Amino acid sequence: MSRRSRLLSVVVTVLCGALGVISSTQTWLVVELQDAAHHALEVPGASAVPVLAPLSLAVLALGAALSIVGRALRYVFGALAFFIGSVLAWLTARVVFEQPVSAVASVVTESTGIAGETSVAKLVASIDATAWPVVTLVVWALLIVAGVFVLATAHSWSRTGRRYRTDEGAKAAPGTASPSGSADGPRPHDAAGSRAIDDWDDLSRGEDPTA
Repeated sequence: MSRRSRLLSVVVTVLCGALGVISSTQTWLVVELQDAAHHALEVPGASAVPVLAPLSLAVLALGAALSIVGRALRYVFGALAFFIGSVLAWLTARVVFEQPVSAVASVVTESTGIAGETSVAKLVASIDATAWPVVTLVVWALLIVAGVFVLATAHSWSRTGRRYRTDEGAKAAPGTASPSGSADGPRPHDAAGSRAIDDWDDLSRGEDPTA
């Protein structure tokens, strides 16, 4: 159960981070400007929520590290996953439900050269959201749950490296040969050396050692 808890926590956290990175490159909003051509601009997730890409990368790193850290850091990482998920969920929910001008301001400014949220708002005719903000909001809700799950189960996870320590202990178990070979008789290479000396003595006496 402890191995499954760890594996599930790591996989979900890494998956959330990866989806966040992918979402940051996708179109979240389509803004139509009030000009003669009704020019439409596509706004990617990284522009709508500027911290989306860096925090998603942080979640990826957190998920990878979660597979090897000790008990104390598990709680720290679980709390971080919960905190980051909550922040990103709040920012994403604003885009989903409010579609604020601030989310499209950078793209409009880059396209028109007009800066300032008030000035940009006068240029915007409409803002429409794609499915990506909703999908990403679900991802952050899942990350929050993963953070809570880590906090609830971290105490039961097996220690990292236990299997390797057990193997080393088995190799050093009682009854194994001591370095000098005195515990269980001569070592194999000592016996081979004795036979080689005997064969050499036979040759010295003119006898065939293979007979």
